[in-house]
Amino acid sequence: MMNSTVVRDFILMGFTDDRKLQILLFLLLMGTYLLTLSGNVVIIVITLSDHRLNTPMYFFLRNFALLEIGFTSAIIPKAMANLATGQITISIAGCFMQFFLYFVLGTTEFFLLAVMSFDRYVAICHPLRYSTIMNNTICSLLVGFSWAGGLLLILGPAIALFQMPFCGPNTINHFFCDNGPLLKLACLDTSLLELMDFFIAILSLVGSLVVTVVSYANIIFNITRIPLTQERQKAISTCSSHIIVVSLFYGSCIFMYLRPSQSEGFDFNKGVSILNTMVTPLLNPFIYTLRNKQVQEVFRDIRKKVLKN
Repeated sequence: MMNSTVVRDFILMGFTDDRKLQILLFLLLMGTYLLTLSGNVVIIVITLSDHRLNTPMYFFLRNFALLEIGFTSAIIPKAMANLATGQITISIAGCFMQFFLYFVLGTTEFFLLAVMSFDRYVAICHPLRYSTIMNNTICSLLVGFSWAGGLLLILGPAIALFQMPFCGPNTINHFFCDNGPLLKLACLDTSLLELMDFFIAILSLVGSLVVTVVSYANIIFNITRIPLTQERQKAISTCSSHIIVVSLFYGSCIFMYLRPSQSEGFDFNKGVSILNTMVTPLLNPFIYTLRNKQVQEVFRDIRKKVLKN
């Protein structure tokens, strides 16, 4: 316990020791990160600038875009800096902050995805009551509960982890401060904290997933009853795109965190982590918003105004 003060920082092993591959990965991360930022910033700007997008769906998407920016920014810039400079260390304070932001924002995303799926369910299955059910107050409360749920669920385990001593070794077998590799370095028995993390993962992942699955199941059932083939195909295409992104996000997180023990398989976890830290944040703007015809019309109108000026 006296040696716990020796560890001042952690070493992030990252992806590879090959310098050429590091540069290649840096360029790949930078391109992906810039596209993710651009796509989500565009969503925020256009949903705020045009009254046609002043609806509950775009209100939720705007908050989701803000979450995605924070979620990727908690991980990717540090990984890019390490790849570019060859420096592989991160301070204890920086590591804990990265851990806290990653899990708070990620958990909030789960709840917001469930809210978004419920919004689509009400819009498609109960269109006449939609404006009454999804009014401004309810929408604001749902977003507020999503943020509060993400914060409250992670706050307890984060405080417990931050108070644990780290006596060495200080090498994290990952490209960011993930839960499993970090717990492995603690000097104390972490079995109780691992069990707590497991149940929190069940509550946040499985709980929100159940809402999402039930919502989309009802949506698909109602879509099959639409008499016009063209409208049915359009609705199915939209829902299938959403389901693909949700499956990638939930699937990768369930694989990584819904296991009682995470002491093995860290190398494979790094590959799976790319899905929810790089791939899904990049796909979300295009699948949820930028493919939408209404958004495309607004975007064209804004571009015309800019070009005229």
